[in-house]
Amino acid sequence: MPGYEVTGPRLRCVLPFEAAPREVSLLRRAASKQLSRWGVPTAADETELLVTELATNVVKHVGEGASATLILEHVGERLRLEVHDKSRRMPLLKSGGCDEECGRGLHLLAALAVDWGTVLTAVGKAVWCEISIGTGSACRRIERAVEMLEVYQGPGCGPEHRQSNRGIGLEESAVELIADLLHWTAARGLDPDDILDRAQMHYEAEAEAA
Repeated sequence: MPGYEVTGPRLRCVLPFEAAPREVSLLRRAASKQLSRWGVPTAADETELLVTELATNVVKHVGEGASATLILEHVGERLRLEVHDKSRRMPLLKSGGCDEECGRGLHLLAALAVDWGTVLTAVGKAVWCEISIGTGSACRRIERAVEMLEVYQGPGCGPEHRQSNRGIGLEESAVELIADLLHWTAARGLDPDDILDRAQMHYEAEAEAA
């Protein structure tokens, strides 16, 4: 598959699921438990977010009840996530107006992952991404945050706006991004306060380890 090169021993887990909102939370927990078994629990929050986005996209764009499969692979210092479904309709990373909701999930995917892509398969398609679980994660998190904020500018987010308001603009975009993520968690039946608490705990644990 494009973007995939096995350079050492790998651990693999295959999780079939049905495209339905109730299945997403079960799939998220199953992925988190698998990471604990592999000894990489620090990647759980990031993985849960990506699993939720990938699985929700199947529900929204393929249809409820569709059969799909999540594949997790731990190779070296990277964790690879693949979601396979039977639709050959490829998702598009839109670069249109800043008010467009459609396509933001892919922007989030692109910001969190060190690499990602889509590919047609014999029975449909697969959307895949890879995140780093090795050393130096704090620096990579900061780099990803800046990349995400630069594509997440508010109204008037053309190149000229981003260039002339980089400092203040990124700060304002951070507030907007956090607010939108809280709306996103609430819309999916999660507790925004719990998400904030978990994010804070995750940050503090990594900062202390560093």
